[in-house]
Amino acid sequence: MKKKIIKYIIALLAVMAIVVLANSVVITYENQYKLVRVFGKVDRVIDEAGISFKIPFVEATDTVPKHTLLYDLAKSEVITMDKKTMVADVYVLWKIDDPLLFAQTLSGLTNNAESRINTAVYNSMKEVIGSMAQTDIISARDGLLSDKIMEGVGDTMSQYGITLISVETKHLDLPSDNKTAVYERMISEREQMAAQYTAEGNSESQIIKNTTDKDISIMLSQAEAQAEKTIAEGEAQYMQILSAAYADESKSDFYSFVRSLDAAKSSLTGENNTLILNADSPIAQIFLGE
Repeated sequence: MKKKIIKYIIALLAVMAIVVLANSVVITYENQYKLVRVFGKVDRVIDEAGISFKIPFVEATDTVPKHTLLYDLAKSEVITMDKKTMVADVYVLWKIDDPLLFAQTLSGLTNNAESRINTAVYNSMKEVIGSMAQTDIISARDGLLSDKIMEGVGDTMSQYGITLISVETKHLDLPSDNKTAVYERMISEREQMAAQYTAEGNSESQIIKNTTDKDISIMLSQAEAQAEKTIAEGEAQYMQILSAAYADESKSDFYSFVRSLDAAKSSLTGENNTLILNADSPIAQIFLGE
């Protein structure tokens, strides 16, 4: 009987030891912080992955995420500077960089943190969009709008031990009831701008064409005048040469003969032609041997 009691006591002690040991061991993973509380108050933070120990039944632990978190804000309507309504849908990437401050200010609850983030980001987004025209907002969707919202939030979340990594826009568009009308108006405005640019381009094109045509006309006129002057000078020189040739008796007969040959050559065109010459013709005299 005594042996059974001793066995029961040993078994009970073993169970108690296991329970105490289980309540003493703290396992921390890479993507989490462990908050060690003493009667509800945070005593210390375990931020290194591994196994550590706490006082059983006196100290308790809470887990706080260490990795980057995502908070998706609800879709909301915002008013632009030119009194246009737009539907904005954004999300926030954030993380806890001071778990002790996070626990002290927000009780270590991510729901409380998301509530603060929602308020800060929404107010900043409303202020930024309210200071911009609708067309500027549409053009800023490539990242400029997100940067402006982040600037508006500033470091207000640092008081909770939180860092905002980025604010990203999932959807930023017009309400469905007036989207078509706004798009049609934008298309009409763009068509008017295109027509204006086309008219200005045609006007400049016509000016360039007129200027070019004028320059070409002047150049052709100058070229023709120069050509006529050159031809006149050539004819004058020709007449001078011809006059000088005929003035010299020793050369006059030769030039007369050459001109007669040219005249005969010009008349003998085609086939079966007959050339009739006077007896006193220089050419006839060659054939007569005179």
